[in-house]
Amino acid sequence: MLRYTLMRLGIFVGCFGVVWGLVYSGLAPRGLGASNGMWVILLALLLSAPISLVVLRKERDRASVQIVERVDRAKANLERNRAQEDVADDAARGAQSQPS
Repeated sequence: MLRYTLMRLGIFVGCFGVVWGLVYSGLAPRGLGASNGMWVILLALLLSAPISLVVLRKERDRASVQIVERVDRAKANLERNRAQEDVADDAARGAQSQPS
């Protein structure tokens, strides 16, 4: 998961560099007034999203498999805990109902 995040961040940084170069060289339009920095960030996000969607498909699939495995383990742990609580509760109720 961290690998996917870092790869996606790398694509954004690369796009940011390209957009920044294009804007400051005059090949892409500048933002209005003091909004130029935000304009460059938005253009970089707009470009990096579809690139990472295509380029990082396999890595995203690997990350989603890892997430599904973690969720399945957590569900199994919860179910195991519930079963242990049920056994303990049944044992406690059984001990209470037996005369001493």
